[in-house]
Amino acid sequence: MSVVRRNSSIWRMLLSRSITWLAVAAVGVPFIRTTAAQTYPARPIRVVVPYPPGGGTDVVARTIAQKLTEFLGQPAVVDNRAGANGIIGTDVVAKAPADGYTVLVTIATHAINPTLYTRLPYATADLAPVSLLAEYPFVITVHPSLPAMTIKDFVTFAKSHAGALSYASSGNGSGPHLGMELFKSVAGIDLVHIPYKGAGQAITDLLSGQVQVFLNNFLAAMPMIKAGRLRPLAVTSRKRSSAMPALPTVAESGWPDYVVTGWYGMLVPAATPAAIVGTLHDAGVKALRSKEVSERLSGDAAEIVASTPQQFAGFLKAESDKWAAVIKRSGVRLEAY
Repeated sequence: MSVVRRNSSIWRMLLSRSITWLAVAAVGVPFIRTTAAQTYPARPIRVVVPYPPGGGTDVVARTIAQKLTEFLGQPAVVDNRAGANGIIGTDVVAKAPADGYTVLVTIATHAINPTLYTRLPYATADLAPVSLLAEYPFVITVHPSLPAMTIKDFVTFAKSHAGALSYASSGNGSGPHLGMELFKSVAGIDLVHIPYKGAGQAITDLLSGQVQVFLNNFLAAMPMIKAGRLRPLAVTSRKRSSAMPALPTVAESGWPDYVVTGWYGMLVPAATPAAIVGTLHDAGVKALRSKEVSERLSGDAAEIVASTPQQFAGFLKAESDKWAAVIKRSGVRLEAY
């Protein structure tokens, strides 16, 4: 009998110790996460740009990365993973460890690709928003030979020459492509789409008159506008651009629902701890307010937004819904990359 009681006491003791260790372990998980967040960053941060070196996104990302290095005390190193309309680089980040050491700086195609492509190697939910960094407008430009001085003139001329005018884009599914498809829809005009492999060739053919209209970015268009080689008709943002304040918006010209902007945004793998997301957000906002970054963005006629993660999430949802409707209406659909 005493042996039975002794064994019973031993089992109670072992059970009590097991419960204690389990309790400690349970408390320790958030403690470890909190500690990791408090010591972040402890090593270099990889800033993935899903486009080639030298482009607008790359230059903006590098300018921001320089300030992140300064503010976070660890090198922020840009890693260009170009290809497949931004999909390859985005997939790299989506599958990276959720520890804050892999960051994505991308553009509006991020909200377009999930609907544009029949299949992606990642899901939208695999990435978490950090901040909408900045927005920039496009400018609708035409060849000077076209008898249109305003966007209303252009629509009138296009309606009287249905199917005879062509517009260039930097590729199927690009911002200039879908932006013009949206304008075709709201203005009720028929234009022929001519896709190019990048904006460079599109602009070349616009300058030679082989295509008549192009939804351009200010940085690329401004020198040719000043030289009289292109004519600006309207800006696509909700309000006029400081880069050309005399130029009206499409919205104020008679199509109030037409607003198309490009943007730069920062995202991380979805399971990244909230405290680390907060650290990246705060450093990113501080970087945006620096002289170097603000001057670089102003060259694109971009305006700093510096949104919260929650605001960026809502913005991404609205962008995705808008472009999904345009894609469905236009019938554009690309196979898996």
